[in-house]
Amino acid sequence: MRLAVLLAAASFFIASPALACGADSDCRVGSRDYRIAMPEGYDGATPVGAIVYAHGYRGSASGVMRNKSLRRLASDMGLALIALNAGDRDWVLPNSPHDGRADGSVEYKYVDAVLRDVSRRFRVDEARIMATGFSAGGMLVWNLACAMPDRFAGFAPMSGTFWKGPPKSCAEPVANVVHIHGDADKTVPLEGRRIAATRQGDVFEVLDMYRNFGHFRGQKESRQGRLSCTNSKNPEGEILDFCLFSGGHSFRTEFVRFAWETLKKAGKV
Repeated sequence: MRLAVLLAAASFFIASPALACGADSDCRVGSRDYRIAMPEGYDGATPVGAIVYAHGYRGSASGVMRNKSLRRLASDMGLALIALNAGDRDWVLPNSPHDGRADGSVEYKYVDAVLRDVSRRFRVDEARIMATGFSAGGMLVWNLACAMPDRFAGFAPMSGTFWKGPPKSCAEPVANVVHIHGDADKTVPLEGRRIAATRQGDVFEVLDMYRNFGHFRGQKESRQGRLSCTNSKNPEGEILDFCLFSGGHSFRTEFVRFAWETLKKAGKV
């Protein structure tokens, strides 16, 4: 009898999707994976919002989970932290130096699969998910904002944008975007730079494209902490904020909080 109970318990732990993966083990989606950390003390029943984070070049989901500051920030805000994982050394995006013929669909399908898997395994509020990422991860976030805006409440690309230049247009609905960048970034300069047969895009061209696409008007200046921002809204209430900090190619977890709070104040998360 005792053996039967132990076997049943073991079977539960192996089969239960909510216990099959987390911050220290991979959640498998096809041939790819991701990791997730729920807030400390989470009761397992209440739906929580989430930050989906895309790592930089040669990063990893496990590396993101080792960032104690980011983990603590998400937990203190009562949010899940979902770390995406590139299939190889970098994200497969249009005009990238690794595969100039890519259309981004590999990554869009992967992110869609992650969101579906998270919804199946965990109690995450699908209406309160923000996508963010640094450097190459910021490039992925801009592509997500343009290709699948309906899957996230908002996007916060940091120090990254489209390869080569912005697309002519994007999918609807218009997304909420908070772009954050260092004013002296030499790795991903605001005006872009050539890399191999392609180049990093010009941030100002990207913002102009999205401003026209989303009919954003009424630019206002604001400052909060290290960030100096230009804030725009469209008639439907979506926001497009461009925020600069003094410095180079660097990431601060406080910027993730800032982006979330900006979306929250706008009633988006």
